[in-house]
Amino acid sequence: MQNFVLHLPTKIIFGRDTIRNIGPETVLFGKKILLVYGSGSIKQNDIYDQVTASLAEAGLTAIEHPGVKSNPVLSHVREGIELAKAHQVEAVVAVGGGSVIDSAKAICAGAKVNHDVWLFFKGKKGVKSKLPLTCVLTLAAAGSEMNGGMVITNEETRQKFGTGNQLLKPEVSILDPTATFTVPPSYTAYGAVDAIAHLLEFYFTTTDAATPVQDRFMEGLAINIMESCRKTLARPDDYQARADLMWCATLALNGLTAAGLGMVGFPMHMIEHSLSALYDVPHGAGLSVVMPAWMSWRAADSPAKFAQLARRVFAIKEKDQYRAALGGIESLKNWFREVGSPVSLRDLDIPESAIPAIAANSMDLAAIWRLKGYDIQVVSTILDKCR
Repeated sequence: MQNFVLHLPTKIIFGRDTIRNIGPETVLFGKKILLVYGSGSIKQNDIYDQVTASLAEAGLTAIEHPGVKSNPVLSHVREGIELAKAHQVEAVVAVGGGSVIDSAKAICAGAKVNHDVWLFFKGKKGVKSKLPLTCVLTLAAAGSEMNGGMVITNEETRQKFGTGNQLLKPEVSILDPTATFTVPPSYTAYGAVDAIAHLLEFYFTTTDAATPVQDRFMEGLAINIMESCRKTLARPDDYQARADLMWCATLALNGLTAAGLGMVGFPMHMIEHSLSALYDVPHGAGLSVVMPAWMSWRAADSPAKFAQLARRVFAIKEKDQYRAALGGIESLKNWFREVGSPVSLRDLDIPESAIPAIAANSMDLAAIWRLKGYDIQVVSTILDKCR
């Protein structure tokens, strides 16, 4: 285990009937806020009414900024920054999943500077301060409700970049599992896939050979994510299953899973970002295509950790390391199929002829994330396994 510093400043309020806390928690940071949300689904399931009622009761004035896409775009973030500055808001409230919260984080950071917010994502500028951020989570997936990461797509350059900073962590996040009851089956599955991808990025890219605590922690989370996802798909209003899935997704990327692992990378996310930047596919759907391909490519040279996952999570009995690894990868792929997530470029309606362009698109992010060894040829080889 490596040396590490873990700081988790986000206050989590978890459980039924907790959305009403958003007003009292937010007013601690100011009276005028920017309310960021998506395309309007929260107006169909009573969440919008609960949030706005709580904000009004706390005496808050809300400037609304709806319209966040599932792959959030830079132009919408820039509009939000202009709104925040024009109205001199004191805090931001995000109501939605990772896309909404990521957009809100970018607005919080961008509202405090005079330069373009995209410079944060290009690694040209660092976040020094931000507006306070409170959240109501409506989708179990990204873990953005408790971490300092954010991902945005520049629709002009067709680049999807992610960046992170400890200052971007929300001040308060409200996690009410009932807010996810109406999430469509497809996005419930995609969210679970995303959470598993976060775990496996850490699990497989650490170079430390002695991480038994973190390994067991991540393996347990993966098992619980798969089990709770199955239950929610069978019964969308299963509170316990929704609660388990929501908390697992938060834990997967709030800092706890990576603690002590040393340097890790996000190569599967790097490749997927090009898929969704160029073809606007749901993030989790893209990951369920890329993950098995990357795993099989990496396992060919280093099968031991993949065999460990196969045996512990999927009960693979094969003694040969490489065969066990392949058995685990196929089991994961079968689970993706079971929950309705795609497993090939064909499933995403992306032609094989697009592979060179997708690989080329990924190079700028590979450089920013310092993923050495992922040149166009390597990424193309991995994408070939996605056919």
